[in-house]
Amino acid sequence: MQSIALTDPRLAWDGAVGVTHGADGSRGWRMPPGERDVWHPELVIRAAMPAGVRVRFITDASAVAGTVEADQESSPIDIVADGHLIASLPVSGSASFLCDNLPTGTKLLEIWLPQFGPFAIKGLKLSEGAMVSAVNDGRPRWVTYGSSITQCRAAPSPTQTWPAIVARHADLNLTCLGYGGQCHLDIGVARMIRSLPASYISICAGINIYGAASLGPRAFRTTLTGFVQIVREGHPVTPIVLVSPIWGVQRETEVNAVGFTLASMRDEVQAVVELLRSRGDRQTHYVDGQTLFGESSAHLLPDDLHPNGEGYRVLAANFLTQVVDPYFRPARADDGRVLPS
Repeated sequence: MQSIALTDPRLAWDGAVGVTHGADGSRGWRMPPGERDVWHPELVIRAAMPAGVRVRFITDASAVAGTVEADQESSPIDIVADGHLIASLPVSGSASFLCDNLPTGTKLLEIWLPQFGPFAIKGLKLSEGAMVSAVNDGRPRWVTYGSSITQCRAAPSPTQTWPAIVARHADLNLTCLGYGGQCHLDIGVARMIRSLPASYISICAGINIYGAASLGPRAFRTTLTGFVQIVREGHPVTPIVLVSPIWGVQRETEVNAVGFTLASMRDEVQAVVELLRSRGDRQTHYVDGQTLFGESSAHLLPDDLHPNGEGYRVLAANFLTQVVDPYFRPARADDGRVLPS
């Protein structure tokens, strides 16, 4: 087999905010790597996990192989050709992978990296003599920000997370900013989203803030308002959907250390959207998280917090109808302007 340099410009690291190449391998980061010293250390750990990151290129190879360095509890990697899942390959520790049943002919090949666990690719090979060319990707770009419920550790593989299911179904170029335990409306994240290319943005806010009691009623509403305003500086007409927490079992009525329940937190998220819209931001929208995953799906929360694989499929299906169809399709804004796609 022939080796392909991971720095080869024909390889697109889609879904990564930044990529580093070094002696320990190539890593797709979900943050600007140069800002690691100013972000919270726990957030940096999650941003090093390449949820939603995939290496994409055109090839006529019949086989793809590689060597990796993965966490012992890493999710698998998925090999996708022309949109079809070909193989889901476990990786753990210093490991290698091989997929030798690729479809014949030229195809778009995607290597979806694990959604959970630190991960680096140390080598990539294709069948001898295979052609490689870059992808010309004109799909709308979707940036989604959230918690572990967006990172989706419990999904069977990286193409089976709810953001991946939505993106693959709706043909969107995904940037997944799901950070397990670390969705606290950090200003660094707002500044990053402000600078990222995006046709559509969704923000799932609240569950980590409730769990850690990191913001109380005094600060949550104004912090979320300021977060959206920062993002708006870079995306003046981009649809932004704020999604409140999904069904949370006992958290619905259990008051946390700073006086929040999930029910009262949903009221705060909705109030932020109403405020912004009253000030002329007609492209910020509210979606109640319970319409995406409600009490009727509670049996799909094995730990009373995180959906299982089937639960993520339910969440994805509802996100497509409740968010993508009304807000992410090219349509006229409330003021009659045609939105960019």
